[in-house]
Amino acid sequence: MELPSNLVPDEANPEWMNKGDNAWQLTTATLVALQCIPGLVILYGGMAKKKFAINSAFMALYAFAIVMICWVGWSFRMSFGDRLVGFWGKPGVAVDEKFLLKQAFLGYFPNATMVFFQFSFAAITPILIGGALLGRMNFRAWMLFVPLWHTFSYTIGAYSIWCPDGWLAKLGIIDFAGGFVIHLSSGVAGYTAAYWVGPRPEKDRENSEPNNILMMLAGAGLLWMGWTGFNGGAPYAASIDSSLAILNTHVCTATSLITWLILDLSVFGKPSVVGAIQGMVTGLVCITPAAGVVQCWAAIIMGVISGSVPWYTMMILQNKLNFLRTIDDPFSVLHTHALTGALGGILTGFFAVPKLCRLFFLVDDWDKYIGLAYGLQNFRSSGGVRQMVVQLVGMSFIVCLNIVMTSLICLFVKMLVPLQLEEEELEVGDKVIHGEDAYDDLRDGDNKERRFGNTRWHNSVYDPDEYPSKMLKSSEMQMV
Repeated sequence: MELPSNLVPDEANPEWMNKGDNAWQLTTATLVALQCIPGLVILYGGMAKKKFAINSAFMALYAFAIVMICWVGWSFRMSFGDRLVGFWGKPGVAVDEKFLLKQAFLGYFPNATMVFFQFSFAAITPILIGGALLGRMNFRAWMLFVPLWHTFSYTIGAYSIWCPDGWLAKLGIIDFAGGFVIHLSSGVAGYTAAYWVGPRPEKDRENSEPNNILMMLAGAGLLWMGWTGFNGGAPYAASIDSSLAILNTHVCTATSLITWLILDLSVFGKPSVVGAIQGMVTGLVCITPAAGVVQCWAAIIMGVISGSVPWYTMMILQNKLNFLRTIDDPFSVLHTHALTGALGGILTGFFAVPKLCRLFFLVDDWDKYIGLAYGLQNFRSSGGVRQMVVQLVGMSFIVCLNIVMTSLICLFVKMLVPLQLEEEELEVGDKVIHGEDAYDDLRDGDNKERRFGNTRWHNSVYDPDEYPSKMLKSSEMQMV
């Protein structure tokens, strides 16, 4: 029996490649990339004060571009290549067709697909760090910080947890799509960097309303829908486990958002859009390490926890503890990513189902992956306890790694350029930093001249008795 002509192997479609898996993996990589560009660009641009809209969006755009250069230049192979030490791979380029067209270390697709897929994860991580630094970090310092942090922190976490030769991977840690590698690391690194950069001026901290909440919603929507690729691509196949991961992702996120909304209504009496976005983010983060290895009902429980615990720490505890108020964290990455990423990793160790772990890991010793709840149920409590210990060890490693490396990188960058913007840049914002404004201000004389030209209306030569309907009150003019 002959295969259909479109499935017959040829030079461009080797026998080991699955066209469906390859197409799915490229699609999921693009969805994750869209979370960055334009997702977080729009979210940050709308969330920041008006005077920092361009600067905030540009930080995300720059990080996306520079990580791509690092990724193909040396860091992909530091994250997934040959072993240098137990927690780090050897640096090497990923630009030669002999390497890029070979089968990837996992999955039925080429290295080129794997490089692009994993790049999208590597790129979003420093962009999330940027959420803790908006409105005051020197852009030149950011230009140095991103490639250094990516090289000396991200690659260590990725190799240790995701590379089959990594020490935590060998221990049996479960991090389905980056609860530790991406979210815990970005949350801890962002909060640490915020300490070294210093706070915004007090008046900016007191009056930090978003300049465009509708833009925030658009960015948040891209972030949520893009998470289909974030978690759906983690099995490296268009499989049943990928389907479950996607469903769990959206169920947990919706539950978390609704939980946050109910708490806002109950305590503050108003349904907050910004609060709903935060609840969405915490749900996405919490389910990420568990998406394809837990039951759907467990995803609902995780959504309730991710919508309530971070809500309490951000909305209540933040105002009670002085040390939490000291460090300026505009996007609350400590709560939405560090705390929630840790919660997700711990809950993964509790709810992970052995059968689902077998479907995901596809290794001979799959039975070592067992959540504590199932260990207790099946009289394998020692295995469940071991899994929880491994999760806690991995969490501690990522926290310590990012506190130390982020601090060292910030201190190094500080020797070259100031970490914080100068006083005039902090006062004026984008116009001084980039020479550009996000929005035309029609109250400015030059802009009004450009908008209205030399019309008789602009020069107020209409006779109010002859043309009463064409005369504008000064307050109305301001709104045009």
